[in-house]
Amino acid sequence: MRDRFSRLTSLSASLLLALSVSGTHLRAESMSPGQANQACGSPSSIDDGWEIASPDDVGMDGAQLCSIAARLEQRATSVHSIVVIRHGKLVFERYFPGYDQPWGQTDGQYEFAATTKHDMRSATKSVTSLLVGIAIDRKLIAGVDEPVLKFFPDSAAVKQPGWDAITLRHLLTMSSGITWDEARAWTDPKNDEPHLVFEADPIGYVLAKPVAAPPDVLWAYNSGGTELLGNILEHVSGKPLETFAREMLFQPLGITDVEWKTYKNGKIAAAAGLRLRPRDAAKIGQLVLNHGRWKGRQIVPADWIAQSITPRFQAVGYFGGTLFYGYQWWMGRSLAGGKEIKWVAAFGWGGQRVFIVPELDLVVMTSAAQYGQPKEGLAAIDILSNIVIPSVRDAH
Repeated sequence: MRDRFSRLTSLSASLLLALSVSGTHLRAESMSPGQANQACGSPSSIDDGWEIASPDDVGMDGAQLCSIAARLEQRATSVHSIVVIRHGKLVFERYFPGYDQPWGQTDGQYEFAATTKHDMRSATKSVTSLLVGIAIDRKLIAGVDEPVLKFFPDSAAVKQPGWDAITLRHLLTMSSGITWDEARAWTDPKNDEPHLVFEADPIGYVLAKPVAAPPDVLWAYNSGGTELLGNILEHVSGKPLETFAREMLFQPLGITDVEWKTYKNGKIAAAAGLRLRPRDAAKIGQLVLNHGRWKGRQIVPADWIAQSITPRFQAVGYFGGTLFYGYQWWMGRSLAGGKEIKWVAAFGWGGQRVFIVPELDLVVMTSAAQYGQPKEGLAAIDILSNIVIPSVRDAH
C-alpha cells in the first residue's frame, strides 16, 4: 500500500507547505473578482476532453467549494490538487505548491497545475483491474476463475502446496492466502514489498512464497498479487503492460500524457507505477461511475465494473478495517447531513484518492504528499465528507 521509494516527508517541508497555502489564500483575497474566481477553483480549458461547468450549473454550492483552501490551511496538509466532477462535467479544480517525492525525481518543492502529472501510487492497482476486465472481454483471458499457475507453468509455485487452488479472482480480491506482509517498516527484512523493487526476478519472488491459508479465508493487502496480474496481461496480450494500457484504456479516454514507471529491476510497476494528471485520474473515476462508458463508448464492460465494485471482503488491517474491498477497488462511506453516503475509491499511498459517489453522480480526485504520515489520506476524506458532498444542493 505504501509504495515507499523515497524518504518520509520532513516536518520542515510540511511547515513550508502550510505557509505557501496560507500565502495563496491571502493573495486570493486581494485579487479582482475575476481573478479570485479563477483562484477559487474555476477550471482551466486545456482541451483534454472535459466539459467545463460552474458548480451552480450542476447543483453545487460554489462558495462552499471555495472554502476548501481554508480548510486545508487549518489542517496544514500536504495536498497538491483537488478536482471535482459532477454530472460528467469538471466544475472545480485547485492546485497547491508543496513538497513531494515524485517517482524517479528529486524530493523537494514542486509547483502543480492542471497539466502536471502526479504519482498515483497504489491507485494504479485499480487501473490494472480495469485492464483485466478489458482482457477478459476481448477473450484474452477466459475469466476470473482461471488458475494462476496456468500462466506460470514453469514457476516454483507449481511445487508449492496450495498454489494450484489460487485463481485470478483471489489475486484481484487480495484473498489468495499466500504469505505476504507489506505492513512493516520499509527497512524491515520481513517486509515483502521492497522485494518487488529490488529482486532481479520479482515475479519469481512472489510465486515462490508459501501459502499460509486456503483462498477466500484471509484478506491481506498484497501488491505482489497485482504484479502477477500485470505480468499475466503482458503474457496474454503479447505487449508491454503500458502499451496495452495506452491502446485499450488511455487513448479511448483521451489520456495522452501518462507515465507508467518501472521498479529498479526494470519491471513495470503494475501495483504502483502510474503517473497521471489529476484531471485524467478523474476520468478513471468517471469511467467507473458511467459503468465503463466514456463519451458514449463502452471501454470497460459494465458487468466488470459491477463485479469490481461489489464488496467482497472486510479489509481487516487497513484503515482500521472499516472499508470493504472488491476487485482492487475500495468501498466506504461518508456521513454528511446526518446521512450515510456510500462511495467507491482508488487509494494510493501518500493521499492519492479517486472517490466515486454514485448516489450523487460525483467524482472527487485528490493528490498529496502525506507519505508515511499518521494522517495520510485524512485530508481527502475530510474534504469529501465535510465540504464537497455537503455542497451538493440536489440529490440527482
